[in-house]
Amino acid sequence: MIWCLGKELFKLGHEITYLVGKGSYCDFGSVIHIDSRKDIIKQIPDYVDFVHFSYTPKNILDIKKPYIITIHVNSNSTKEYDLNTVFVSENHAARHHSNSYVHNGLDWDDYKKPDLNVKREYFHFLGNAAWRVKNVKGAIGVIKGTKLEKLKVLGGTRFNMKMGLRLTFSPRIGFCGMVGGAAKEKLLNSSKGLIFPVRWHEPFGLAITESLYFGCPVFGTPYGSLPEIVRKEVGYLSNKKEDLIYAVNNSGDFSKKLCHDYAVEKFNSKKMALSYIEKYEKILSKETLNKSYPKLKEIQKDKFLDWN
Repeated sequence: MIWCLGKELFKLGHEITYLVGKGSYCDFGSVIHIDSRKDIIKQIPDYVDFVHFSYTPKNILDIKKPYIITIHVNSNSTKEYDLNTVFVSENHAARHHSNSYVHNGLDWDDYKKPDLNVKREYFHFLGNAAWRVKNVKGAIGVIKGTKLEKLKVLGGTRFNMKMGLRLTFSPRIGFCGMVGGAAKEKLLNSSKGLIFPVRWHEPFGLAITESLYFGCPVFGTPYGSLPEIVRKEVGYLSNKKEDLIYAVNNSGDFSKKLCHDYAVEKFNSKKMALSYIEKYEKILSKETLNKSYPKLKEIQKDKFLDWN
């Protein structure tokens, strides 16, 4: 996301400087490697006019330049966030008493154009399967509830001790491990749809927009950002396994072209960059993005949201 945003800002005429880890490089902006021995605020060059953080530095109050902070993750605590905080979906913001958000957008030119006419042979799960809130077990259960459908798990292995000794022997379930680049794109382009029954409030879900780009409708749970991103034309949401089994069995009702066009139009990096520029301008006008400090409305007591 940091790469896509910087590239779009560069295209719009801005000079970009990244303060990032050693080994990083960029062909459209300057790169300064972080010195872990020094205060991050003190490493920001004097010539920089505006700073965009993707996390909150401990000493954020020491900064003398205009800045913005994007929060990409969930936190189950009542800590207060900075007044210039941006969340990554409307739901993500609303759960923190905020209306300040920008949807993530991708540079679709970095992706291979999908073949929407290719034969689709299976469904897929995309995410860290070891992370239990992502609910790969639920995705497997949905597919096993159908008569013939198959599932490829992108982001996990068949045997996983961290999952409490997860053993998956069904020949209809394939595990591809951690994949990226052309390999991931090829797998997505042959999929009938994304099975995404998460059991937490997903902040945004890049797996969703990437899958839609390749013509894959989304079958998931109605938590977090999913209801605002997965419209009825491009997927189906329920926290009941039987409902998702029915929807998966009728996946042919969804248009691959509509899914693709929707992702390209709604979740592109230029749209994201323009939205962030509006936030930058507001801050440069001496306003704050939030009237009060954002703070989680309610601590989630149950580790996992309902799935049955």
